[in-house]
Amino acid sequence: MSSLADDTRWLDATDQADLVARGEVHPTELLDAAIERIERIDPQLNAVVIRWFDHAREVAAGVGGNGPLPDGPFRGVPFLLKDLWAAYAGQLLSNGNRALRDAAIPSAADTTLVGRFRAAGLVTAGRTNSPEFGSLPTTEPEAWGPTRNPWNTDHSPGGSSGGAAAAVAAGLVPIAHASDGGGSIRIPASCCGLVGLKPSQGRITLGPFRDESNLGVELCVSRTLRDTVRLLDAVRGPGVGDTVIAPAPDRPYVDELGADPGRLRIGFLDHHPFGPAVHPECARAAVDTATLLESLGHHVERSYPDAMANPEFSRRFGALWSTNMGVGLTRVAETLGREVTVDDVELHNWAQSEFAKQFSGVDYAQSLAANVLFRRAVQQWWAGTDDAPGFDLLVTPTLAEPPTRIGEFANDPDAPMAPMVRAARYVAFTPAFNSSGQPAISLPLHWTPDGLPVGVQLVAAYGREDVLIRVASQLEQARPWADRRPPI
Repeated sequence: MSSLADDTRWLDATDQADLVARGEVHPTELLDAAIERIERIDPQLNAVVIRWFDHAREVAAGVGGNGPLPDGPFRGVPFLLKDLWAAYAGQLLSNGNRALRDAAIPSAADTTLVGRFRAAGLVTAGRTNSPEFGSLPTTEPEAWGPTRNPWNTDHSPGGSSGGAAAAVAAGLVPIAHASDGGGSIRIPASCCGLVGLKPSQGRITLGPFRDESNLGVELCVSRTLRDTVRLLDAVRGPGVGDTVIAPAPDRPYVDELGADPGRLRIGFLDHHPFGPAVHPECARAAVDTATLLESLGHHVERSYPDAMANPEFSRRFGALWSTNMGVGLTRVAETLGREVTVDDVELHNWAQSEFAKQFSGVDYAQSLAANVLFRRAVQQWWAGTDDAPGFDLLVTPTLAEPPTRIGEFANDPDAPMAPMVRAARYVAFTPAFNSSGQPAISLPLHWTPDGLPVGVQLVAAYGREDVLIRVASQLEQARPWADRRPPI
């Protein structure tokens, strides 16, 4: 590996941007260093499945009709987009689906967020692997094959932003795009020892093709909190036609780094709210973090929203998830210009779409109404009542288990929904906050004895990313993680 590729491998995006700003490195040099790392290391991971290196070189150089590289906060930093919904003009988007991969239809335009990534000065070199339509908490699509975890290649990096997390954890790029409809930023962040912030619903536009009433949000995975926060500042805000818009912060989020959060009232949950036992390492991670927060001066007690213990939530969430899959396949058919068949789609996703056809419009409306009641009930725990004060934060394990092994979510013709049933046990703590719309972050605060990362999730009240950032910054200083390196 060249000197620059090695020297910049573990620099975060902020430091890499500073090199460019000081004139010590040209954006094309940073990009070539990242490309060298991808070509050398990624065969062990299969994280970067779609590559447009020549185009990226033109962008970094400001030639080929791309115009000068924008002078944003991340000017010249190499970047990767997740292969899910994030259209980039002129490039392939497969959504992890083999029919879309084979059709190789280039996107006609950028999404609004991709345009903001460009304006921030990021240089996108390709796409990272995602499970088909982002439906599983692992990254093993039939279209592209499995992505492997840099901490142990027998294990999954999680999903659905697993390719992004593996690429960042292995030092291929310092930061990468990620999205989260049921935990898909936080899950791979936990599995790969990264920072993964799910912003509040409506904090970052999903325009122009998707809507903020959807369960999903988008941002990134990174190795340092400051990278995530600086990118949040660069891309936050509504787009044209948005109807769900999070309240604007009082000041830039970067100003919350190192700011005193005061003495907060924090609840923690270390067990599955209504299901099977949580792995001891995941429970230990939550308890240890609660103890650390108490030592930092916060009031900490065992408490969590009662609504999380209602198994009816999982059924309603599953109904919405399946219906979204049905809608997603309709969009695929529109892109392909033909009907989608069972041969075009992985079995578990086809089964979900078929399952959704059993629902009437009234059934779907009832699920939406139930989700509204759930959201209000969950958020009440933060707001408090006349009889009991509310809480500032909730601490949970990010996942119910350490990273799973490759193959645990394989399609089973005799049980088409088996991968989804397995997923429900694994992701006990993340989907609730997609339904509630609240900001949540996974921090790499624990490792198992055999060296696998275990994330801890912190959840704040709706719109209060500022509180999350202040406390996450406290924890990053008290228990630093950025210098930990995977063995790959």
